[in-house]
Amino acid sequence: MISYLNGKIILKQDKFIILEVNDVGYKVFLSKKTMEKLTENAEAGKFFCFHNIREDASDLYGFLNYDELKFFEILMEIRGVGPKAALEIASLGSLAKIKDSILKQDEKIFAGIPGIGAKKAMTIILELTGKIKLLDGQKKTGADPTQEALMQLGFSKEQAREALGKVPSNVKDMEERVKIALKSLGKR
Repeated sequence: MISYLNGKIILKQDKFIILEVNDVGYKVFLSKKTMEKLTENAEAGKFFCFHNIREDASDLYGFLNYDELKFFEILMEIRGVGPKAALEIASLGSLAKIKDSILKQDEKIFAGIPGIGAKKAMTIILELTGKIKLLDGQKKTGADPTQEALMQLGFSKEQAREALGKVPSNVKDMEERVKIALKSLGKR
């Protein structure tokens, strides 16, 4: 896996650059935000990379710092969010602004990103809410991220815990756990 590249930028396009490292050119996709940070005359670049290998492609996604890469990797764990959408989300603004919007449950931040409607935006927000603290490097409080997501939706800690107690133990996917718990809470 390619995790880091340091080389000479030999070509810049709208969504990617070609980075020459030891006489080999790597096509590295960058977010709009990262592209804007590269000056017009930038000749060198250092990027933390996510190497996405599929059956039909091997793509590199570049980030200026490790925190952006970690955020991208967390986005990639969300079902239905691919690398292109994750890169677009990563380009919405500063990491702090994105995290703040997610914690405020502001789904409007995702407006205009192809393939992300209101339902997908809420799914992303629900899944990311519990993971934001981990991204910041804070110690996990021991609380279930699914419970935290339910509490962010306005349910008390006790209501969330009770609803999650009704979720079958074989259900591990956070989104599915939230759906089942919300159905349980709706039947009251």
